[in-house]
Amino acid sequence: MYTNILRHPGPTPIPKKVQLAMAQDIYSHRSGDFVELYREINKRVKPLFGTKQDILLLPSGGTAALEAAAVNIVSPGEDVVVITIGAFGDYFVGICEKYNFNVHKLAIEWGEACTEEMLTEFLKPLNNIKAVFVTYNETSTGVLNPIDKIAKVVHAHTDALFIVDGVSCIGGTLAEMDEWGIDILVTGSQKAMMLPPGLSLVSVSEKAWTAIEENKTPSYYLNLLSYRNWAEKGMTPNTPAITLIYGLAAVCDLIEEEGFDQTVARHALMRDMVRAAMRSLNLGLLTSDEFASPTITTILTPEGLDLSDFLGHLKKEYHLDFAGGLGHLQEKVFRFGHMGYCFPSNVLEAISLMEAGLQDFNYSFEPGAGIMAAQNVFLSKKNTLKTR
Repeated sequence: MYTNILRHPGPTPIPKKVQLAMAQDIYSHRSGDFVELYREINKRVKPLFGTKQDILLLPSGGTAALEAAAVNIVSPGEDVVVITIGAFGDYFVGICEKYNFNVHKLAIEWGEACTEEMLTEFLKPLNNIKAVFVTYNETSTGVLNPIDKIAKVVHAHTDALFIVDGVSCIGGTLAEMDEWGIDILVTGSQKAMMLPPGLSLVSVSEKAWTAIEENKTPSYYLNLLSYRNWAEKGMTPNTPAITLIYGLAAVCDLIEEEGFDQTVARHALMRDMVRAAMRSLNLGLLTSDEFASPTITTILTPEGLDLSDFLGHLKKEYHLDFAGGLGHLQEKVFRFGHMGYCFPSNVLEAISLMEAGLQDFNYSFEPGAGIMAAQNVFLSKKNTLKTR
């Protein structure tokens, strides 16, 4: 059986070292061994968030962690702002509406980022905003929001808590939770963190803890105060995803071996390689270079190409697995994931196979143009990057 070449926005490939770590004999989550592991990992993950706060480990997908961020902070009837630039920003809208928060939705065209000017104008007529929710990296569009600049606007014009969904970029791009003034930052295991789905990581500021302590919205399984109390003991309130936590220790090993600054640089390099290749193949890109994601690139479907047939052909004939579009972008775009356990050589492989598929569909381009463009980007920057 052939190996699937997974170039998805998640789940993403899992390193062999991580797989082996997860295959260890399991031990109790109430044992001294687990306490030691939990506390060690907590220290090692903090640099990825850019925080001195503890990292809470929830046995859940990223969406549950987003819900935890909302339900622990806001009570029904309170005003919140949700900045949405795509499908996953709309997740936050859905969560907040489900809990009967008074939602002020700043909806931005898919493919664009939220700018300081947009948010400033939106906030002007609003008062008593309890929280502002935003997606850092929008998986459906390949847009990286300028979170540091958005944070400045939030803090300049409101007393709101600033809640950030970092599910598809933490571990692959810079985050400075404390410096930027993020109050809750969330990520998931199956993206740049190089793990299977099922573990989410949450960090909470002191300001947010005060709000959580005063909040009246009931929660049980997603009660962050419970997670904080148990974290002080080096444990979780309920049975955690123990094997994923073993794997997370191995992920920390890999990132520390590479150096997190190099990890961030590698993701930026792969973004630039993919974008240069697509342009050389005369394929359009959904977003501008200014706001392009370092973990996923969204590519416009060329005129006359049946996208479903094309993606199915790539997977069947070349074992190359891209993701299609979401929402109103279905059939209009496809998404090239380059995050986590992915390196320039993997990007070149995917572009080569993609070119083969395009030729099979009689798409007009100069064969090898995409590979050459990506390779030129790589060669121009390789001396600044420790590659594997």
